[in-house]
Amino acid sequence: MTRFGRNLYQARVHNQDPTTLIGIGLVVLFCYLIAAPVVLLLMDAFLVQFADQVRAQQAMGEATLYYINRVFFSAISQDVFWRPLLHTALIALCAIVLALAVGLPLGWLISRTDLPGRKWFSTALIVPYMLPSWTFALAWMTLFKNRTTGGSASWMESLGFAPPDWLAYGFLPITLILALHYTPFVILLFGNALRQFDSSLEDAARSVGASGGTIAGKIILPLMLPSLVSAATLIFAKCLGDFGVTYILGVPVGFDVLATSLFRAISTNQTGMSALLALTIVVLGSFSILIDMYLLKEARRFVVIGSKGSMNRVTRLGGWRLPAFGFAGLVFVISAFIPLMALFLTTVMKVPGVFSPENFTLEFWVGTGLGTVALQQGILLTPEFWRATWNTLWIVGVASLGAGFLGLIVGYVVARTEVKAVALFLRQVTFLPYLVPGIAFAAAYLSMFAVQRGPVPALYGTPIILVLAIMADQMPFASRAGISSMMQLGRDPEEAARNVGAGFLKRLTAVVMPIQKGALVSGVLLPFISGIKGLSLVVVLAVPGTDVLTTYALRLVDYGMAQASNAVMLMICVIAFGGTMLVQRLTKSKLSDGLGGN
Repeated sequence: MTRFGRNLYQARVHNQDPTTLIGIGLVVLFCYLIAAPVVLLLMDAFLVQFADQVRAQQAMGEATLYYINRVFFSAISQDVFWRPLLHTALIALCAIVLALAVGLPLGWLISRTDLPGRKWFSTALIVPYMLPSWTFALAWMTLFKNRTTGGSASWMESLGFAPPDWLAYGFLPITLILALHYTPFVILLFGNALRQFDSSLEDAARSVGASGGTIAGKIILPLMLPSLVSAATLIFAKCLGDFGVTYILGVPVGFDVLATSLFRAISTNQTGMSALLALTIVVLGSFSILIDMYLLKEARRFVVIGSKGSMNRVTRLGGWRLPAFGFAGLVFVISAFIPLMALFLTTVMKVPGVFSPENFTLEFWVGTGLGTVALQQGILLTPEFWRATWNTLWIVGVASLGAGFLGLIVGYVVARTEVKAVALFLRQVTFLPYLVPGIAFAAAYLSMFAVQRGPVPALYGTPIILVLAIMADQMPFASRAGISSMMQLGRDPEEAARNVGAGFLKRLTAVVMPIQKGALVSGVLLPFISGIKGLSLVVVLAVPGTDVLTTYALRLVDYGMAQASNAVMLMICVIAFGGTMLVQRLTKSKLSDGLGGN
C-alpha cells in the first residue's frame, strides 16, 4: 500500500472513530483553561511585576525572590501571611473538632438506630451544606453584631444587650459557623461507612464476651477511621478557601485568614504578592486533598464488604429515643432553622429585633422611596437585582451546560481511547481545580485573562471570564460523573450502531447521550448548584456590570443594607436548595447516601 493509501485509510478510520483526535483537542483546551492559568500564577510569584520594579530594584519580568521575602520575612509578613495562616489553621482545627463532635453521634443515630424521624433528619441535617456558608455569617450579624461596625442594630442590641466583640466578630463565630456548615461532611461520610459495616462482626465480638466499649474501640473505630480522617481533611481544605464568612465577620475588626489576605492583595493590585499567597493556599489545599486520596486508597485494605447475608442491624435506643430526637432537633434548629428564620424576619422589619406590629414591613421587598444611595426601592422592584439574577442564571447556566457536556466527552475519551497517555492526562488535568481553593483559582484566572495574550483579548470585566472560570472550576465533578458512567457502558450499543452505518456524531447523539442522560444531568445540575451559591471564585472576577446574586448581596453588605442583603441571600438559598432537591429527584439519589457534589 502506498503512503497516500495508508493516509487515506487512516483518515477513514479516524472519521469512523475520532476518539483520540477529540482527546487531543480536549488536552489542548484544558491546558489553556486549567493548566495555563495555574502555571502563569506560579510564574507571577517569581517574576518582577511592573509596579514593584523600584522596590525590587529589578527590571520587570526578571526572576526574583522579592515576593518570597516580602510575604514570608519582611516587616509586613506578620500581617500579610503568618497571622492569617495561624488564624486559618486554628479555625480549621477547631472546626474539625466541633464538626466531628457533632457529626459522629448524628451519623450513628441516622444510619444505625431507630431515631424518630430518621428519614426526615437524613435530609434536614444536610441543609446547612446545601446553602452558602456565608448565609449563616449574615444571620450571625443579624443576631449579634454591635456598634463596632455601625449600621442597623442587631437583635441583641434591640433587646438591650450589647454583644462583646469576641462574640460578635472574629474567631469564635467564624469557627462555629464553619463547623456547623461542614458537619454534614461528617454525617455523610461516617454514616455512609456505618451503613456498609456488617453488624455480624459486632455479634461475633459479643459472642466472645467483648464489651460495648471494646467493640467500638477495637472493631468499629479502626474500620471507620479512614472516613473520619477523610472528612477532617476535606473540612480543612474547605476552610482554607472559604472567603465569605471571614469577610463578613472578621475583616471589619481586622481578623484575617489566608483567603481574605489574598483578596486584599488582589484588590490593591499587588500581583506578585497575591500570586505567592494564592500559590501557598494551593500547596496547602493540594497537600490536604492528596492526604485524603491516600487515605481513601488505604481504606480499601480495611473495608469489610458484606455478602448478601450481611446485616446492617438497627440499634434500639429504648429510653434514649427522646433525648436523641431532642439532640438531632437541637442541631437542626441551631444550624438551619434559627439562621434562616432570623434572615427572613429581618427582611420584614424596619428595625431588626423589634417585634411590635408597626415595625413589620415589606418595603425591603416591594417598597418604594427607601431614600438610600445603595437601594432606592425593594429588591423585587430593583433593576440591579433582576440584572444580577439574570446574570446568575445565564452565566452559571452556560458554564454548567459546558461543564456537563465536556465532562461526558472527557468520560467518553477516557473510556474509549487507545492512547493511555491522553486518558491519564485528561483524568489529572480535569481534577486539578479541585486541588485549588476557589479564591486561588480566581487569582490564577485574573493573572491569565487580565491582559491580552496572543489573539485572545483581555477578558476581565466581561461575563466570558466568569463563564470560563466557573466551567473550569466545576470540571472535577462533571468529568468524574462522565468518567464513572462511561466506564460502565460497554461498546456493544455503539458497535451495533456502527454496523448499520451510523457515523461518530450519530452514535454519540443517538446512542451514548440518551443512555448517559443521568450522568449528563448530574454533570450539569451539580455544577449549577455549586456555581449559584459560590462566592470565593466570582468575588475576584465580577465587576458591577457583571454582578451575580452572590456579589450583589456582598455589595449590599458593604453598604450596610442588612435587610436587603438578607433578602437577596434568601433568594439564593431558595435557588440552591430547590436545585439540590431537583438533582436528587432527577437522579433518584439522596445526599444522605454519600457526599455527592461540592
